[in-house]
Amino acid sequence: MTFVGRSDTSLTGVPFGIEGDASATRAARKIVRELGGNSFAVSKKNKVLYHGWGTFLSPLFISLLVASERVANNAGIPPHAARQKALPILRQTLENYAAFGAAQSFSGPIVRGDVATVRGHLQELKKSTGLRRVYAALARVALRHLPTEDRRGLERLLKQLS
Repeated sequence: MTFVGRSDTSLTGVPFGIEGDASATRAARKIVRELGGNSFAVSKKNKVLYHGWGTFLSPLFISLLVASERVANNAGIPPHAARQKALPILRQTLENYAAFGAAQSFSGPIVRGDVATVRGHLQELKKSTGLRRVYAALARVALRHLPTEDRRGLERLLKQLS
């Protein structure tokens, strides 16, 4: 779970990864139940990756949203307006992900294999320090792990950036 400044974060239904000896895990599970959360075991060897997973889910996700705000700003949409206008697509994307999983929720020019549109994005993002690299890195993850049309064409396009 994420905790920031003034947010009022409920722990009801929140999953808690528990790791430790038998006595410590029993005590932790009891505390989690009293808080309304759900506990699950995390092995000691996987604890760092478990924390890394959480870092992808919140702080790095916020970093992605900041990058999207910068792209919107470059398109003439101020940050506050970009945040408000982004909420419907963000909510629907999360609902789709929860209901159908990543592969069935993936949409846009990469899944369609639209090399020309991706090329256009990359061309315009040249003007935005670092944002082109973020776009390309996420596109490469998509090409490795999600269904896409014209995978080879997109891979060739992205390889030109290396």
